[in-house]
Amino acid sequence: MTRQRGALRQTFGLARSMLIYHRPGRQRGLRRLYAGFVRSGDLVFDIGAHLGDRTLAFSGLGARVVALEPQPRPFNWLRRLSGYRPGVTLLAMAAGAAEGEAELAISAATPTVSTLAEEWRASIGARNAGFRKVRWDHRIRVPVTTLDRLIGEYGEPRFCKIDVEGYEAEVLAGLSRPLAALSVEFVAGALPVAGRCVTRLAELGHYEFNVVAGEGRRFLWSAWHGPEAVARWLESGAGGLPSGDLYGRLVRP
Repeated sequence: MTRQRGALRQTFGLARSMLIYHRPGRQRGLRRLYAGFVRSGDLVFDIGAHLGDRTLAFSGLGARVVALEPQPRPFNWLRRLSGYRPGVTLLAMAAGAAEGEAELAISAATPTVSTLAEEWRASIGARNAGFRKVRWDHRIRVPVTTLDRLIGEYGEPRFCKIDVEGYEAEVLAGLSRPLAALSVEFVAGALPVAGRCVTRLAELGHYEFNVVAGEGRRFLWSAWHGPEAVARWLESGAGGLPSGDLYGRLVRP
């Protein structure tokens, strides 16, 4: 009976993700957002692809896409939804600071918050009310690669999207060169993670930043800002936003 309840939670969780990330009209907005970064023939990395809404948007712009998703059931759906697209490579693995294996904590009811980040998982519920009812039901071991290894195998991406629930800084720790453009998720209650990402990118090159709030598809700021200003914005609470994506573009190496 417990196994049946777990299967039902997983089915409900994936259905909820489908409603959120594959609702009508969403692809049009995503393609409009990413058209400023990606052109036909470019290579894109989608780190934490989940059900592949961003993978589909990148592919829709004519890009070649390498998409990583370590969760078995979402990966199967990712393959059904995106695997048929020419130029799309799907990898059932995670990215991190070093190659190897790691423990993935899976939330069956809310698979979008499954994570490798143990400290993030242990503390986010106390710091963000939206996570207080989240339960990570079970653990699995998953293979982990690095951005450097992916670059060595597939080439340097024009854009890299990173959405890995508190593990973004570890993903960037596995990168040793600046990329033209990328995005990392941020969440209220864990803003220092995004701060570490800004610091790492500033070490790699001269970047400027902008923000998309929540699941929006437009930039929050009319002008792009340097790392110091963005660090202050994060330290002061990110304008009260519950979540969003921080975009960085390389001004010069």
